[in-house]
Amino acid sequence: MKITLLFTIISVFLFSCNNSNKNQFEHAGGKITLSIENEPSTFISRDVTDVYSSNVLSQVMEGLVSLNPKDLTVQPQLAEKWEISKDGLEYIFHLKNNIKFHPHRIFHSEAERILTPLDVQKTFEYICSKGQIGTAGTAYSALFEKYLLGAKEFHEGKTETISGLSTNRSSITIKLTEKDNNFLNKLANISCAIISHHIIKENLEQDMIGTGPFLYREFIKDEVSSILLTKNKDYYLKDDSGNCLPYLDSIEYIIEPKKSNQLNLFKNKEIDLIRGLPASEITEMLEGRISDFNDTPPLLVLHNNPILTTHYYYFNLLDNRFKDVRVRQAFNYAIDRKKIGSEILRNQYSELGNFGIVPPVENAFKGYDFDGIQKVGYKFNPKKARKLLAEAGYANGKGFGNVNLRLNISDIHSAIADEVAQQLSTVLNINVNLDASTFGQLEKDGQQGNFELSRNGWAADYVSPETFLFNFYGKNVPESTLEKSSINKSRYQNPLFDEFFEKAKKSSKLTEQMKYFSQAEIELMKNPPIIPLWYKGDYGIVYSNVRNLYFNPLFLFNFTNVYKKEWTKEEFLKATKKK
Repeated sequence: MKITLLFTIISVFLFSCNNSNKNQFEHAGGKITLSIENEPSTFISRDVTDVYSSNVLSQVMEGLVSLNPKDLTVQPQLAEKWEISKDGLEYIFHLKNNIKFHPHRIFHSEAERILTPLDVQKTFEYICSKGQIGTAGTAYSALFEKYLLGAKEFHEGKTETISGLSTNRSSITIKLTEKDNNFLNKLANISCAIISHHIIKENLEQDMIGTGPFLYREFIKDEVSSILLTKNKDYYLKDDSGNCLPYLDSIEYIIEPKKSNQLNLFKNKEIDLIRGLPASEITEMLEGRISDFNDTPPLLVLHNNPILTTHYYYFNLLDNRFKDVRVRQAFNYAIDRKKIGSEILRNQYSELGNFGIVPPVENAFKGYDFDGIQKVGYKFNPKKARKLLAEAGYANGKGFGNVNLRLNISDIHSAIADEVAQQLSTVLNINVNLDASTFGQLEKDGQQGNFELSRNGWAADYVSPETFLFNFYGKNVPESTLEKSSINKSRYQNPLFDEFFEKAKKSSKLTEQMKYFSQAEIELMKNPPIIPLWYKGDYGIVYSNVRNLYFNPLFLFNFTNVYKKEWTKEEFLKATKKK
């Protein structure tokens, strides 16, 4: 017996807008421009592990399901509906009709562009296959290896197909080895985006040919680099009035690592929104321009809420010095996070890193034991730091040697790295060399183990502690040190952590999940592979003429229904119910 879950999106209908019916929204057109700090590290969806790649590709590529940007619930995307078996081990996804992949020279007819269940099957096989250096896609490590029946055998070359995948004319069935309460949330990740089997066959995945509302147009590499996306005129969704989506003609991402430069672009109206402000200009921007926020209608709209993102440094546990837990604890106690928060971040954070890897946002993670985690967290304690280092055999830093700290080039990250280096030198008498590079190189070196201590920021893929804790699950560490470790970059292995993590995964009750995830994180921080620094709490500012844009804790933007229109006073008062 199956439990059928039928989902529909009331506000959209399944038709292409590139036919005789071309109803256009009266305010359609125009361009949204925004900045991202770094270039995407990849344009291949299955390999995405960073927020910059995800931000861009999520406008171009789509999966069977997606997350609603308003409330972060799972919603239909390429699948019109799905059925879940009573035991949670079988999912049947029914695809929408007449969805087309973006135009590409590889397609010899319009029929070849139509999405079919075969495309889903070949995409998942592609994700589970070994890449150029013998490593499968991100979703394989994070989801399919353990849960998709037959995925591991396929990856190891023992079978030619994945036994847990089967198709018919309009649907695909996915069979799991065990129940996963977050399966649909994980399936919404960009690393599970569906690619045409024609594209896969010709090894053209880097061309970014998806089904999304925008087409990848060009990547301009110059003094100021940018990525341009343009409207997909064949997009299959319409709004509730029958108008074609998306409304916008284009999206431009300007790659600018410096927040001060981003703010100048925003002030000059060269970008439409900004997330995070330069610490030195927060007061001027928020108080000096208060009328821009309070006018009727306002020029600017402020969003200020915690972001489910943790900034931290992680240790390379292949380094013999860091195999000693006392060394890692000493480094944690040697960091004055209050000074970093007040003098560098200028209080632009939701909380300092005195907890663990999961951001302490109680309304997002109800029932999570943040108090228990904080008790085993780390506050500035120079005396304890020096004692632990001495017990590890490095009294006053003698014999420890230099430490190379890897980071990507950024005004904030560079300033924090300078401060951390000074603090470790002052407290532990350890010299720290800063090694800055592009974000892409940082990611590559982290996966391949080419670092000693490295900066990272992890943004939640969905609202669960699992999306953070999974980064330290021991079974994600490859057997060979020569293989890249895409998820668990520290190569951290802690049997107690794994035991609680697995218990949480197997729990059907949310209260039990939170209990075991909490216990897993407590064990993680007793034996820390990381130095938590701060939890993100950005100010987001957008020009008020940008309509239907939703800010959310996952840093997830969906521009499908976004349009630009100036407000009149009367319209604004009516919309906000002011009197």
